[in-house]
Amino acid sequence: MTDPRAPRPPRTLLQRWRGAWRRWSLWTALVLLVVSMLATMVWLAGRYEASQVQTRLERDAADAVSDIRTALTHNLQSLQALPADAPGQLAWEVEASELLRIRRELVRIEWRDAHLKLRTHVQSPYRPVAWDMRLRDSSQSDLTIACTNARRLGSPAYSTSYFQPHGDGLGSEMMELCVPLTAGGRTTGFLVATYGLQDILLNLVAHNLTRSQEASFTEPDGTRLAVMGAARRGSRMFTAQHLLDLPGATLVLRMDGWHTAPSVFPNVLTALVTAMSIALVTVMVVLVRDNRRRLRAERDLADALAFRKAMEDSLVTGLRARDLQGRITYVNPAFCEMVGFSPQELLGLSMSAPYWPPERVEEYQQRQAIRFAGYMPPREGFESEFMRKDGTRFPVLIIEAPLINAQGQHTGWMSAFLDISEQRRVEELSRASQERLQATARLATVGEMASLLSHELNQPLAAISSYANGSLNLLEQQATPALASASASSGTAAAPTPDALDDVRMAMRQIARQAERAGRVIKSVHDFVRRRDQAREAVHAQQLLDAILPLVSLQARKLGVRVHTTVEPGLSPTLCDRTMVEQVLLNLARNAMQAMDDPAVRTRVLDIRVRHAASSKSSGWIEFTVTDQGTGIPPEVAAKLFTPFFTTRPEGMGLGLSMCRTVIEQHGGFLGFAPNEPRGTVFTFTLPASQPDSRP
Repeated sequence: MTDPRAPRPPRTLLQRWRGAWRRWSLWTALVLLVVSMLATMVWLAGRYEASQVQTRLERDAADAVSDIRTALTHNLQSLQALPADAPGQLAWEVEASELLRIRRELVRIEWRDAHLKLRTHVQSPYRPVAWDMRLRDSSQSDLTIACTNARRLGSPAYSTSYFQPHGDGLGSEMMELCVPLTAGGRTTGFLVATYGLQDILLNLVAHNLTRSQEASFTEPDGTRLAVMGAARRGSRMFTAQHLLDLPGATLVLRMDGWHTAPSVFPNVLTALVTAMSIALVTVMVVLVRDNRRRLRAERDLADALAFRKAMEDSLVTGLRARDLQGRITYVNPAFCEMVGFSPQELLGLSMSAPYWPPERVEEYQQRQAIRFAGYMPPREGFESEFMRKDGTRFPVLIIEAPLINAQGQHTGWMSAFLDISEQRRVEELSRASQERLQATARLATVGEMASLLSHELNQPLAAISSYANGSLNLLEQQATPALASASASSGTAAAPTPDALDDVRMAMRQIARQAERAGRVIKSVHDFVRRRDQAREAVHAQQLLDAILPLVSLQARKLGVRVHTTVEPGLSPTLCDRTMVEQVLLNLARNAMQAMDDPAVRTRVLDIRVRHAASSKSSGWIEFTVTDQGTGIPPEVAAKLFTPFFTTRPEGMGLGLSMCRTVIEQHGGFLGFAPNEPRGTVFTFTLPASQPDSRP
């Protein structure tokens, strides 16, 4: 290994140059960043100040348009207030002159009749204008057009601007306002007011605006109609335009302003201080967030380690880790408890382990060598035998896998151990129980066969015994008179009578027939055909239902099922084996309730009905129906529903419906099923009705 205290070799020129270049490049990048930030701040300050100037100019132009519109509206109200219906013109001229004296933007006011003939007029005393009345009264004049629009609209209308020459060789832009006068729903005349655009700018635009800006009325193409204000020139010009929309005419108000270069240095200093403050706060926030993130990571790591330790301590599976040299590097408490050794006794061991049985040490060492040579163990694990510290042996299931670190390198082997002693004991008990069950089943089968044989062979054996005893009695009766007559006579035996021989022959045939019947019974028992003669009696349908309703109601309450029973009045009793039919009804009812034990089934009703068969009441058959509202029977299940040992329930045996059909068929009836509308299944079976002559 290299000694860290040894002196380092001197750095080469190339290495020193690379280091210096790295430092200077970093400082250069920092300086460029600061210069770029300063230039950006200066540019942003200029843009901000320019936007402020433009915004202020836009606001001034909007205020000027609002002032002009307000003044024009006030003038319209004053014009409408002139006494146009006075008996003489003198009063009107006095009022109009007073209005012209107050409103200097008005140049002339005229009173015209309904045909635009001039009745009277007054002029502003502040600006004399030479008016050409021929041009003014022509049909194409701006005044005529404005009044025509006012007559058509029934409201005041403005004309477009036009140039009006003065008497001194000059001229100005004018604009007409025509106000219709109405009486009784018809136009009686017009009031015509003439505005000077220069006078509007001079008198209606605020003087504090024109000191720093230049205001003007322009046409849409930019031609100036009237200009007011003299702004001082600067290095940069700003312009704002707003529309003055009037009834019949539209003017464009333009505001021009000049501004000097922005005051850069105060803005830059403020921006720099703000930027440095924001940078300082950002750094602090980043540091705080980084500290919180680190604390949270440490806390999460501690929680993960604590959770891992708790999980390892609570495991019942033993864990063991070994490195590539076979040394044990980790064992969990479950493994130590399993073998009875402490972690200090196990860590670091490699060639042999104290929990290996002495007689199997060599075998385990060979298996370990094969494992370290790269042979992968089976994924399902393998069984082995360990020895506890007290010397007791126990079987274990070992599952091993390669131990891969975070870099993907194979650093050892990880093993999991399961103590299968209890599993082996349970398997042994299960095996013994299975053997006992099989023996019990064989005994039960033998007992059942013996019971069947004793029951079925009882009648043929009794008949054989009776016929044999009768035959012996006949032979004795024939032998006694023959012996008596032989002793009295010459000693010859008398032959039996023909009737006695016929009786003996008939008895022998019956004995043979009964013996053959007993053979058939034995053969049927060997074939596991369990058919027997049933004791049948006349039972009312209500009695059958009353016998099973307590059991049915108990299960119905558990499953939330309502049970309805209906028995047709005047129904004849049925001739059946009461116990077996009750079992059939109980089995069908339980199947119906289990079919409705589904969360999708909201309405759960079990309907049991008994009536005469549908063919006719005199058919001699009683029909039983059991209806549910369950999920129904799929077609693939319906094909095998009555097959023995076929079932769709894990706990079922598949013999219920098969037994039910066998019982019904033994009674001569029929058992079937059909879908219920709108959902569910209907099971139907028939039983013979008891006839009056068949009752005992």
